[in-house]
Amino acid sequence: MDKPKTLLEAVTAFADPQRAHDYFVSVRWPYGVACPRMGCGSADVQYIKTRRLWRCKDCKRQFTAKVGTVFEDSPIPLTKWLPAVWLISANRNGISSCEVARALGVTQKTAWFMLHRIRLAMQTETFDKLSGEVEADETYIGPKARSVNRRSPSSENRGPGDGKTTVMGLSERGGRVRAFVAPDAKRETLLPRVVEHVAPGSVMYTDALASYHDLRRSYVHHVINHAKEYVRDHHVHTNSIENFWSVLKRTLGGTYICPRPWHLDAYLDEQIFRYNERENTDGPRFAKAVRGTDCKRLTYKELTNRRKL
Repeated sequence: MDKPKTLLEAVTAFADPQRAHDYFVSVRWPYGVACPRMGCGSADVQYIKTRRLWRCKDCKRQFTAKVGTVFEDSPIPLTKWLPAVWLISANRNGISSCEVARALGVTQKTAWFMLHRIRLAMQTETFDKLSGEVEADETYIGPKARSVNRRSPSSENRGPGDGKTTVMGLSERGGRVRAFVAPDAKRETLLPRVVEHVAPGSVMYTDALASYHDLRRSYVHHVINHAKEYVRDHHVHTNSIENFWSVLKRTLGGTYICPRPWHLDAYLDEQIFRYNERENTDGPRFAKAVRGTDCKRLTYKELTNRRKL
């Protein structure tokens, strides 16, 4: 079937269970259906049309299009899953579980679980390093100072001491961005992340944080002191990563309000996906998110136990 390009086309196409099923199958298996069972992968399968499932002639097991994806074991039909993927991938500032619940006719708890599974599908998995001109910076996500108990001695401090979570980011100018939750902003925490994700010899731009001083050993390092200036010589700045921070904080503060620290990585994955796909229109961005559902799994128990990890 034709790929939808607008929300109206998506709603019209995915309202029919068979069309929604056929679309997902075409995206997941563009070269033909294969058994998703681990250790099998056989393409010798038989389709049972009346039940919308396949039977593998090698391992003799049956499977549906949802098996081996973030949709596995979900009673929610694809007629609701696919519009949910469209909503979260197309909205620049995200979409709350309450809005999804009203739009799809499910409970808020169900919508919250669905969105977290979709965020897992949006997770970028790549081993290629950033290169060229790369900016590095850190920010703090959490409650504003006025909402922290002022009787606490730490409430007047900035940063993670007042209940905030440290997030480090790397932005390739004109290209991709990566961000990670970090335990702190110390040298031994930030430098290994830069080495892991940025190719040696790249041009690095950072602020005057002492944790970045040793970057000059492997990179061409430029420092901008924000206490004195924000741009020097028209190119020494960290405006690209600051732009990502502004979009991220607008999403977290305006749409999700108060995400828990143990779920923050998932919200970062969502925003990183949309930011890196900013040059695409809604249709291709949606299709890429749907492709990302393959070979990933998130159970409700695993999701709700993250705080204990």
